[in-house]
Amino acid sequence: MRAREQAPAKVNLFLHVTGRRADGYHLLDSLAVFASLADTLTASPAHALSLAVTGPFADRIGPGEENLVLRAARSLCPNGRGALIALEKRIPVAAGLGGGSSDAAAALRLLSRLWGVPVPSTDAAVRLGADVPVCLAAAPARMLGIGEVVAPAPPLPPGLGMVLANPGLTLATPEVFRARSGPFDAPAEPPPRFPDAAALAAWLRGTRNALEDAAVALCPPVADVLAACAALPGALIARMSGSGPTCFALFATVAEAEAAAASLARAEPHWFIWGGGLYRDRRGGL
Repeated sequence: MRAREQAPAKVNLFLHVTGRRADGYHLLDSLAVFASLADTLTASPAHALSLAVTGPFADRIGPGEENLVLRAARSLCPNGRGALIALEKRIPVAAGLGGGSSDAAAALRLLSRLWGVPVPSTDAAVRLGADVPVCLAAAPARMLGIGEVVAPAPPLPPGLGMVLANPGLTLATPEVFRARSGPFDAPAEPPPRFPDAAALAAWLRGTRNALEDAAVALCPPVADVLAACAALPGALIARMSGSGPTCFALFATVAEAEAAAASLARAEPHWFIWGGGLYRDRRGGL
């Protein structure tokens, strides 16, 4: 038997830093969505646990013992169950898209089916990483606390398009948080629903990514990517995702996003650029 699971890229439509705990962890408020850009994991039964990594970003990570996929597997079944896991890495690494956390969450879903064990609780998932709980559902959600509180998001308009752009650079999340300065943000107050893409973008303009200034200070090309995304025809709003350096632009339709991505790729051939829609659950069974 062989199981397959998608690990979609997480995009923070806004990210407020609302405080800091005594242990140093920052408190967040964010609306997370998932792009149809995804890594793919497959697994089949084996006597031991192993991981093989392929794909365009395979050289940026290793299959070593600290890989989040292997850590997730060991947390799910610490008594030594085996599986042959393959990861096709399509999401840029250290890019503000939660790729490692989404891979870990996908591994938990995948191996829970393969091994017939329950998916771990939120408390256990957050020990793998602050983004892992929201990535477990891989659906639009509100992230609160340090990431351990996942609440339903207001219904989003159907058919949204998105462009993702990365200057080919990486940013370490801890460094960006350390570079953040200024007062903490107030929690956001989203409406019960967004009737259309324009209403979503209008509401988002009253929020922000509180890490943008720190990311630009550490990686000045982020400002160029933001400006390029904002200038795309049909872009409703442009912003950095997570701790960067990837930026996104929202569009009313997938077709507009795909056309804008193609145009931007011609202008910036050395950037990573993707255009498409939001992720829909297409998980396959055993």
